[in-house]
Amino acid sequence: MNIRNKIPRAHKWPRDEPVSLSGLPARAKRKIFIVCVTSAVLTVLDLSKINVGLPSLENSLHADAMTLQLIVAGFILAYGLTLVPAGRLGDAGRRKSLLVIGLTVFGVASLLCAIAPNAGLLIVARLLQGFGAGILPPQVLGLIQELYQGPQRARAFGAFAGLTGVAMAVGPALGGVLIQLGGAVEGWRMLFSINVPLTAITLFCAIVLLPRSRRSVREPLDIPGVMLLGLTVLSLMLPFVLTSGADTDPPARWWALAVTPLGAAAFVLWERRYKRRGLSPAVDIELLRSPVYRNGLAIATVSFAAQPAALLLATLYLQHGLGQSALSAGLIVMPFAIALTVTAALSARFVARFGRRLVLGGLIVSLAGYIGLTVVAVTLPPELVLAGMIASLAVAGLGAGASNAPNLTLTLNDVPIRQGGLASSMMQLGQRTGNAVGIAIAVSLYFVALGASDDFRAAFGNGLLVVCVFTAIAIGLAVIDLSRKSAG
Repeated sequence: MNIRNKIPRAHKWPRDEPVSLSGLPARAKRKIFIVCVTSAVLTVLDLSKINVGLPSLENSLHADAMTLQLIVAGFILAYGLTLVPAGRLGDAGRRKSLLVIGLTVFGVASLLCAIAPNAGLLIVARLLQGFGAGILPPQVLGLIQELYQGPQRARAFGAFAGLTGVAMAVGPALGGVLIQLGGAVEGWRMLFSINVPLTAITLFCAIVLLPRSRRSVREPLDIPGVMLLGLTVLSLMLPFVLTSGADTDPPARWWALAVTPLGAAAFVLWERRYKRRGLSPAVDIELLRSPVYRNGLAIATVSFAAQPAALLLATLYLQHGLGQSALSAGLIVMPFAIALTVTAALSARFVARFGRRLVLGGLIVSLAGYIGLTVVAVTLPPELVLAGMIASLAVAGLGAGASNAPNLTLTLNDVPIRQGGLASSMMQLGQRTGNAVGIAIAVSLYFVALGASDDFRAAFGNGLLVVCVFTAIAIGLAVIDLSRKSAG
């Protein structure tokens, strides 16, 4: 069969020989890319559209602040714990199988979420949903690395970052529409039920269009390494997952952070020993010794502590403070998505010329947008607040699109394909850890300020200070990276 003239179907891929995805015709690559991006977009939409569903969940299930936090952040926790082992297995040649498994688990868990009779079962279903979602990103980004090289890879990563960023910002608007259709009390169930047909369609396309998984590399999975990394990530994220800003938050949760440095040290020592034995570790520490990869990972982690937190705070303030409906709140944050789409697409053309300077510039523009959002919340009269929020979110979106996509491209560009899934899973792990930490701190300060003064404007500004601080830290990391390169 001549693969240059015919798009291969799943059942026609060779069973025993690796398939070179970079040699496929452009049309076949596009179809694989669309399946990959759709898989990622489904999970990002789920993560963001739940924001506008919190009041509906609160009314329907009589959920307190801690329960709502677990419904939101429990997904992120399970997602983060799954990424690295999923990336390691994907690099061993099981990308299609894992993508199919991840979509199946995500779809079934979405159905369980939609029919959950109480908050406890919903939290369990969300954890399962996060597990399925966490399997997907390493396979998606690993496949993109295999499909494209050079400038094409930069454009592909730019398109991926742009579309997933749009999904993050469009999610609240879609959620608002679904809650409007389902009702203020039970409308939250539609947020999950819509995942079922969309996931089924994507799963069918993945089975039909993706190549067979390459012959598996028969190496044992580093179970102790995976467990040590999981313990480290769990001890870091769990205190923030259990932080809702309510008086009922367990004070002892912060003791878990004492385990984090111990777990990290044990993990590094074990991985080095494991590699010296000639085996393949869960995470190759050499990957983290690359300044390009290490700095890009740090920037992604810190910047993603700011972006989702800003959108969540905006939807909370719009509904609680300004009395907007879920649909209106979702539509008001849409300018962020539109602006991000434009700059993410444009950045792919300039990333090779400007490199990390483009990332730094985007972060500075984002900070300007978040500062503007803070000023709007605290100073403008009520009749001008909505217009000011729309303008400020558009500025922040311009910066996010100009920084996210180039940072992803530059960070993963020189990573060997055999480590593509692992490298991308570490990037995603950094982003999800940043999500959990940023959302927990920002929302906690929002509710603390609200409880102290019952002033929604002050509470919104209080939470946005966290967003501004994280963005400023990301700017500092980008400046250090540029200084290092200049000195070199």
